[in-house]
Amino acid sequence: MLFSSALATVLGLLASPVFAANCTNPSVRREWRTFTTEEKSEWISAVKCLSDLPHNPDLFATVPPSVSSIVPINASGSYYDDFVYVHMDLNTRIHFTGLFLPWHRWYVTVYETALQQKCNYTGVSPYWNWSMDATEFFESPFWSDSDPSSGLGGWGDPSKDYEVQDGAFSTFNLSYPSYHTLRRNFTAQPYLGLAGLDLFPEPALYANTTFTIEKISEGINGFVGDYPKFQQWMEWGEGPHGSVHLIMGGDLGGSCPASAPANCTPGPTFSANEPLFWMHHAMVDKVWYDWQHANESNFWAYVGGANQSFINASFYDEYPSGAAPMLDLDYLMPSDGMFEQATIRDVMNTTDGLLCYIYE
Repeated sequence: MLFSSALATVLGLLASPVFAANCTNPSVRREWRTFTTEEKSEWISAVKCLSDLPHNPDLFATVPPSVSSIVPINASGSYYDDFVYVHMDLNTRIHFTGLFLPWHRWYVTVYETALQQKCNYTGVSPYWNWSMDATEFFESPFWSDSDPSSGLGGWGDPSKDYEVQDGAFSTFNLSYPSYHTLRRNFTAQPYLGLAGLDLFPEPALYANTTFTIEKISEGINGFVGDYPKFQQWMEWGEGPHGSVHLIMGGDLGGSCPASAPANCTPGPTFSANEPLFWMHHAMVDKVWYDWQHANESNFWAYVGGANQSFINASFYDEYPSGAAPMLDLDYLMPSDGMFEQATIRDVMNTTDGLLCYIYE
């Protein structure tokens, strides 16, 4: 079944990882709409807490700026901004490579751990089941909670650079790529004008048609034992992952704010600015989790390379989870000094290695 029930909270691993080989009481990650008002307020409060904490001096960039195309670290930014910067810096290493699924699984986990250890959050990472909203995305009740403590707020105001005007994040200030307030800009057909590598073969496609309940079910029950093709289905330009980013526009969509310098490079780099990023990637992780559990040949299936395969469309189709050199399960994933590193093997099983959670 697409969304099964169970019980979970990820182990805190930020300071010193403790292996969860005896994970007997996994925490249960739940859909945001199942949270009580108090639970929503607690998560939001913890997110804001991270944005009030100072910059982590241990953070450092590992990708040359000529490759990452990002601004230098802003030492006056917040701890939340530091998490954003890791995603910015590692952009070319964690998208369209063998790190996409395992690295983002780990990223959501260490973020959850930061909420718990630094901001006394007692809950779990929520996920956002966007397939529930796909048919009426813009009008979905998901955007209707304007409560300043527990609401995620709605769409941005076009006259104010699409800044979110209500809910708990209407004054959520961010440092990258320049100082600005959180933005959301609904974009029904985000592929128009995009080209290259056949990643957008249907430029007039409505993005919400790519992540319906039926489409997600097909992905979970398809690609048996074929990890690269499963990743390609999820990650390619018109796949569920990218479509949710782009239909949201603003920060999650990677559009440059009005305050950004002229050389600002739009794209997925600073998408973690949007607090919904963490729920979005928890959902991506849940879909991978469901696919892993859909067939025993899927569970440990893994093939991936260290380099993006954007040379041409046929090369990408041959190596959709990254090109050589190929990675193995013992590859140590990068963290830019923000948190303890982990291997791919450590995060393949959500109830073993460094993890101890399941999805409801």
